[in-house]
Amino acid sequence: MIDVLIAGAGPVGSTLAADLVRRGLDVRLIDKAPRAFEGSRAKGIQPRTQELFEDLGVLDEALAEGGPYPLMGVHLGPITVPWRMQRKHRPTAAVPYPDILLLPQSRTDAVLHRLLQRLGQHIEFGTTLEGFVQDEDGVTTTLASGEQVRSRFLVGADGGGSAVRKAAGIRFAGETDQTDRTLLVDAVIDGLSRDRWHVWPGLGGMYVGACPLPHSELFQLMIRLRPDETPDVAEAALAARFQARTGLRLRDVAWTSVFRPNVRIVERYRVGRVFVAGDAAHVHTPAGAQGLNTGVQDAYNLGWKLGQVLAGAPDALLDSYELERRPIAAHVLGRSSELYAGIDKNRLASMKRGDEERQLELSYFGGPLAPAAVPATRTLRVGDRAPDSPYDGPGARRLFEAFRGPHFTLLAFGPEAAEILPQLTWPAGGAALHRIEIGSSSAAADTYGITGDALVLIRPDGYIGAIVTADWESSFADAILTLGAVACQS
Repeated sequence: MIDVLIAGAGPVGSTLAADLVRRGLDVRLIDKAPRAFEGSRAKGIQPRTQELFEDLGVLDEALAEGGPYPLMGVHLGPITVPWRMQRKHRPTAAVPYPDILLLPQSRTDAVLHRLLQRLGQHIEFGTTLEGFVQDEDGVTTTLASGEQVRSRFLVGADGGGSAVRKAAGIRFAGETDQTDRTLLVDAVIDGLSRDRWHVWPGLGGMYVGACPLPHSELFQLMIRLRPDETPDVAEAALAARFQARTGLRLRDVAWTSVFRPNVRIVERYRVGRVFVAGDAAHVHTPAGAQGLNTGVQDAYNLGWKLGQVLAGAPDALLDSYELERRPIAAHVLGRSSELYAGIDKNRLASMKRGDEERQLELSYFGGPLAPAAVPATRTLRVGDRAPDSPYDGPGARRLFEAFRGPHFTLLAFGPEAAEILPQLTWPAGGAALHRIEIGSSSAAADTYGITGDALVLIRPDGYIGAIVTADWESSFADAILTLGAVACQS
């Protein structure tokens, strides 16, 4: 009996595996593909996902492998119109990584796979899930090889065609427009400047785009196909097509794929001991670079909850995964569809990206772990993202450094909160609690909107789990009961 079997070793499954392994759990990670993904596909890493990568210890690698998004260059005959898709932001104490990172998906996978290797976690490529049965104690999964794997939980992070979702009988509500397809190509383009994301608009949204991929000669090409078209993906045919449209030479094709913009979401994220995450749970249009990021955040939400339940927390904690993540996925689905619809009408405004796409303002406030009728600060509520801040403490210069790891963090602002801090009881099992005393006049107090004595409990996924301003011991006990931590025993 292992703890968790994960199907799918893309960014979502790899993130979940890394989070579970650092919690000391016994995990198997399988993928039906013979090797790691080799194309650029989903290439935008939003600020909130960069914060997650810092928590996992791989942000520096991701930043080194990626680069900033360039200005767009919209080609209108002989004229090229510069267009900024998203404004540049200055890093602040609260938001250290304010801008989207251009990182081809194959490199995102590689960064996470190297992390798994350092953690001692093997990825079983070429391993197909055939089906499973579950009972009250676990899940028995049958692989194509005939092997049966017994696990406490099974997670399907195996993409839009998820075998786990289908075997679980989970309905995938939504639509797929079979006539709406885009050809994606990674290739070299001679004579095209690399300081622009080039776009050649066409009637009815029949655009051609070319985005330079960092630290390489390659561009990612996006060619909108006609409804009845079967594209010829041979290099000579692609080169002829691209030259006819742009006058430029294409060569050295490294990867091709035909993308259909599904718009779907599951009715349930959980069936018993089986969960779905990422594209297995929701698929989006490519507009706004939301799909991969939303999926990785699914994994970040689910990981600590699986760890707590495996340590003895109530099973009901796992129900909060769907209750927190599904509304966010539904909202993101609507937003990406809205942006995508503007492409058909050649609206430059549809290429604009704002704060919403950065995923920094997403909140679980009002959900099962963040009830509305609890204290708030001047700037933050329970369920909101916990911001970064300078922090002059042992072994850390910033709060994000103190948060890094699979633990909860309890911040004490003011002398009264600091006095009670060491006296508060925390369960012996499950994730540990790191206690940090912070002065009431510090930069962190200002960032967190603290005007008096307060305790702020940070969940392992970087969201505020509780704000306590009075009745310290009883209020804190109520908070950890809400978070499912109180029943963990060593």
